[in-house]
Amino acid sequence: MTEKQATVSTTTVANQRPLFIVAALLLASFVVGFDTRVFSVGLPDLRGAFGLDFDEGAWFSTAANAPQILVAPAVAWIVTVYGVRRVMVPLSVLYALLSLCIPLVQNQELLFAAHMLRATILGVFIPATLMIIFRNLSPAYWIVGLAIYTLRIPLSQALGFALVGFYGEDLGWQWLYWQDVVFAPLIGIFLILGAPKLPIDTALLKDADWGGMLLLGASMTMFYVGLDQGNRLDWFHSGLINAVFIAGGILFVVFLVNEAMVSRPWAHASVLQSRNVVLGLVAIAVYTLASSSGSTLVPGFMQTVAAMRPYQIGSLFVVYAALPAFLFVALTGALLRYVDPRVILVLGITATGIAALVGLRVTSDWFPESFRLLTLLNTAGQVMTFFAAFVFIVANSDPKRSTSLSAYIQVFRLGSAEVAASFMATFLRFREQFHSNALGVHLTADTAAVRQQVSVLSHHFNGASASAKTLAMLSSAARNQANALAYSDAFLAAFWFAAAGLILVALMTRAPAGPLSPSSLLRAQRAGP
Repeated sequence: MTEKQATVSTTTVANQRPLFIVAALLLASFVVGFDTRVFSVGLPDLRGAFGLDFDEGAWFSTAANAPQILVAPAVAWIVTVYGVRRVMVPLSVLYALLSLCIPLVQNQELLFAAHMLRATILGVFIPATLMIIFRNLSPAYWIVGLAIYTLRIPLSQALGFALVGFYGEDLGWQWLYWQDVVFAPLIGIFLILGAPKLPIDTALLKDADWGGMLLLGASMTMFYVGLDQGNRLDWFHSGLINAVFIAGGILFVVFLVNEAMVSRPWAHASVLQSRNVVLGLVAIAVYTLASSSGSTLVPGFMQTVAAMRPYQIGSLFVVYAALPAFLFVALTGALLRYVDPRVILVLGITATGIAALVGLRVTSDWFPESFRLLTLLNTAGQVMTFFAAFVFIVANSDPKRSTSLSAYIQVFRLGSAEVAASFMATFLRFREQFHSNALGVHLTADTAAVRQQVSVLSHHFNGASASAKTLAMLSSAARNQANALAYSDAFLAAFWFAAAGLILVALMTRAPAGPLSPSSLLRAQRAGP
């Protein structure tokens, strides 16, 4: 560490007010989590409010999410150069203004552009929170920062349905955006009060690898668009999907060549030379697929099979996910002071695997209360796995290359979530088609059971259309059964992803001693913050 860096570091620790920084971290991480989740849950209502058809709504969703990954990999470097206050304070104000104006927009092109800008700002918030933790908090607070960073995941997923239901039924859909008019500016205020104003790092700025940042962000954005639209356009049967994947692949190869040739590479692939870091990142990606059992499959089942609205299922996630999440985060944080993170990883992934096995028994008769145990287990597993994984990756990383590593962390964070969503959507579609065909073979007009059901049900309908209504009812029941069987298959797939995650943990080795090792955390706890 140079004399200048030492002076800056000392000034940072001396001038900061940790409580305000933690509050800013809390708000920034939750704004991203809530807004991303609320947008996806409330998309049907937003399509109606803005007058978008199904295809326009699909592209609307892509435009509102894809720009996150365009800028997210470069945020750690930008914050390192300009300081968190210069980056986050003006963006938090701009985000609030966008959130205020979007519900009033009538022009479709302007609507899409506003959401793309809004998503770009969201792409800054989460990576910046990681830099807030490690650049503005003393090591004694790192575990607290990572706890908050972890808590945003189950809370945003759980409260998303409750918020959409409350806004849609009581306040109005506009509050899907207007909530941030209050919360976003507070991020900037807390940072002004808590984080020191550091000088711009002109030396690092002079050697900026702008080409590398642009190439990686653009390539990942191409992949994101392909994943987001792939299921709707039937994947490689679409020329557009082929084009974006090929373009993304070419840009990524050019990025690797750029990093090998420039004198000061921004995110050289050698940053991934640590076996534990790679295994930790891959484990997060695989676990994201496993945790779909609670985050995607449970709400998807209740909306698709049970035809329930968000406000009807919000209470399940509030009681069995949001509230227990606080307890599980506190419990995991306490365990990490005594136990190797790999042990916590095993416990978390195992809990998620058991939750998937519970879901394997799902039938079309299940209702929200039927998912209580599954939701509770998945929340416990999600908190323990992500919390321990973040601690493990940080403990195994080289602090001198944290900016480079952050680029790949953001790629895995956003990419794995989109891969999981795309995989499950496609898997459910194919399995529903399979079960529909399998059931359809046995449901013909000549089948005795069908004739009997038609005879029984036709008495409940009057007029010439009685037979048609009866057949429509049987068709709907068969479709529901096919969907229920498809979800059961998806829970089984989630279980196997959990098993794969356990194999990855078994390949990990002990992390080197550092600020986040159990012995160091115990010393910090005894010494006090």
